[in-house]
Amino acid sequence: MKCADCSKNDCYFQGKVCTKERIPVPEYEDELVRKMWTAAAKIEAEHYMKKTRLEEVILFCQEVGIKHIGLAFCVGLSNEAKMISQILENYFEVDSVMCKVCGMNKKEFGMPNVVEGRYEATCNPVAQAKILGEAGTELNLIIGLCIGHDAIFTKYSTAPVSTLVVKDRVTCHNPLAPVYSKY
Repeated sequence: MKCADCSKNDCYFQGKVCTKERIPVPEYEDELVRKMWTAAAKIEAEHYMKKTRLEEVILFCQEVGIKHIGLAFCVGLSNEAKMISQILENYFEVDSVMCKVCGMNKKEFGMPNVVEGRYEATCNPVAQAKILGEAGTELNLIIGLCIGHDAIFTKYSTAPVSTLVVKDRVTCHNPLAPVYSKY
């Protein structure tokens, strides 16, 4: 498939099937998946271009009946994670786990330091996922995990995962900036 190259979007506007046949998706029969799928469509329909992503997260969780949220965040976004946690705690139980949890030395794993000559702990997305799993979170939000670490966290999370913040240190966490720029 090369959907990114299509300029017509007939699947969206006319229900066109570009695959050989409609692909059966029995996963939508799962109660939680169906509830999340429907809630996402409702939020899009009722709040399109009216709510921030954080507001949408709150509405989504309320619609689905989620009461316990996990935050997996990067040390570089600790202040933002604290503010997000404080906002979400007005509505939900919130657990948060920073990326450097367990303080494992990069050198023990043959990883390079950002700054040589000092101790640096490696990010630990597997432990983040396990700790939030043990806490019983129902939805986990990624706040700026490194590329790759976000994928590992998602793989090992027992709860569904959504990305709230994508880290991009060069563009103030706006990874689409280079796409929109003429330079």
